[in-house]
Amino acid sequence: MTSRSHTRRNALKTGFAAALGLSSGLAFSRSDSRPVRKGFKHTLPFRVSLNTSTLMAYELPVDQQIDLITAAGFDGTELWMRDIQAYLEKGGKAADLKEKLEAGNLVLENIIGFSQWCNDDPEIRKEALEVLQKEMEVIAALGGGYIATPVMGVPQLDPARFDAYAERYRSILDLGEQTGVYPLLELWGMGALHRVSDAAQIAMATGHPRAALLLDIYHVHRGGNSWDTVDMLNGARMPVIHMNDYPATPAWDALTDADRVLPGEGSCPFQTVIPKLYHAGFRGAFSVELFNKGYWSQWDAREMLAQSYARTVEVLAQAMEGVNR
Repeated sequence: MTSRSHTRRNALKTGFAAALGLSSGLAFSRSDSRPVRKGFKHTLPFRVSLNTSTLMAYELPVDQQIDLITAAGFDGTELWMRDIQAYLEKGGKAADLKEKLEAGNLVLENIIGFSQWCNDDPEIRKEALEVLQKEMEVIAALGGGYIATPVMGVPQLDPARFDAYAERYRSILDLGEQTGVYPLLELWGMGALHRVSDAAQIAMATGHPRAALLLDIYHVHRGGNSWDTVDMLNGARMPVIHMNDYPATPAWDALTDADRVLPGEGSCPFQTVIPKLYHAGFRGAFSVELFNKGYWSQWDAREMLAQSYARTVEVLAQAMEGVNR
């Protein structure tokens, strides 16, 4: 863990240069970096992936989730740590899940976890880091490289403590140096960290070269953020963005997770947002993340995945029309 003065110096040396070189092109190449996986069903410069929250209501074990996601044609997936742990506790092996992911040519984009790494209580933080390290070791065994780390246990951010939050984030980034699995600072529209600018400030202040944000189309809107400046971020530093849409009503501050809809069914200005992210260097995965009970009651798991894939590809393709690549 670094001192506050050291944190500030490092932010100037590495974080600032990496995060503000963004749209100037200093931090990334403008040429397309096409997905690694062969046999894509699409020609997009992004991966189309699936966050298994979208399958939550069907109560499927993680190995069956992977099979369905592969069959639906996705390029990658985000699995939930609790599903992985349930599988391992029943005698399953991480090596078998890794083999299944590889057989399906699925990129393990990220793992969804809920560590209390930023809690103000130092004892809780200590315990959280111990748990997080074990989770990272499991992720490494699966062949993954990232875990989502929202700010939990902090009801509201204190602007006077941003250096402390950066030090806490730096401490779990340092765990990444040991495990090869790096934490993504996740934005939650209804949580303490709901402003994109706050998330960027904390990540930059770590001075760590692997600091990165995890954005979500719904959460950016739900947090009262503007899409007009999203291209100031370095898209090349973001491996995955959660993909969904949001309705025009109710107002942004009254929305809930259950209000998320499939891309194209809401009011997100994708024709503006996607090109902005593309020109800011994003070439990662758009990972469909939904909690919509209406879809769950209407479709079975296979149809849920078919609709998620088809509508996401359609929205991305339409948004990318006319973009000079």
